[in-house]
Amino acid sequence: MASIHKEIIIDAKPEDVWDALADFGALHTRLASGFVTNTQVEPGGGARLVTFSNGSTARELLVTKDEARRRIVYAVAPNERITQHSASAQVFAVDENRSRFVWIADVLPNAIGEYIGEQMELGIGFIKQTLERA
Repeated sequence: MASIHKEIIIDAKPEDVWDALADFGALHTRLASGFVTNTQVEPGGGARLVTFSNGSTARELLVTKDEARRRIVYAVAPNERITQHSASAQVFAVDENRSRFVWIADVLPNAIGEYIGEQMELGIGFIKQTLERA
């Protein structure tokens, strides 16, 4: 299983970064604007259909939203390219005005790991831009 770990310092208050991350249906407007172009939350709020700027889509299932730890866990529904994809994103305070954003994904098959890692690297840059503009 490929395990991908990305993290970045964001010049934004930890509570503001968490608020955007925790807003499960606003990925395209509040968290990763430009990297994600649309997010549609399914009835009940337990899953979302995400459309990325490269045209690909993923159905993401909410596993856990941990307010106390400022951590969200989600899984991508298996599809023709991915048999397993689970991920977490978490916000840590660096100080009162800066945050450390940690994003980890575990994927199968291993061969898709390089592509997912490249997309996460691109995505985390958009996350930083979006949150620092807010």
